[in-house]
Amino acid sequence: MRRRQKGFSLIELLIVVAIILIIASIAIPSLINAKRSVNEASAVNTVKTINSAQISYNSAYPNVGFASTLTVLGGMSCTPPSSTSACLIDSQIASGTKNGYTFTLTAASGSPAATYQVIGSPIVPNQTGVRSFCSFADSVLRTQISPIANCDNSVPPLQ
Repeated sequence: MRRRQKGFSLIELLIVVAIILIIASIAIPSLINAKRSVNEASAVNTVKTINSAQISYNSAYPNVGFASTLTVLGGMSCTPPSSTSACLIDSQIASGTKNGYTFTLTAASGSPAATYQVIGSPIVPNQTGVRSFCSFADSVLRTQISPIANCDNSVPPLQ
């Protein structure tokens, strides 16, 4: 008499693996798109945070105007805050990178500084984010798909 062996045949195991691969091929692109959307939402909020910090900095230090760098808005020595270490943004934003985006604060000019621009660009385009974001002293958030070199009224506002 033949003894019946317990377990799965090779064909049964291959079918299960194939089903798992099909499910994974459907789920992974959705996860990547969700992560990209989260990164873009974070970039929008970071640009808004930097705008708010610039307004606060300008109010606190009117003889300086707007801050010239992100590190000036951040700072490590906050007892008391100063025009060189204002402690208005967290250290991650002050470092210039957050959630797949790089942030630059430039164009602070004048004495006191009356203008600035902040630009958020994806670190790896089409993976960490699709759109670039920017804002300047008018605090209107602007966006476009291509990289932003200079933030001005030619960049359309975020809708």
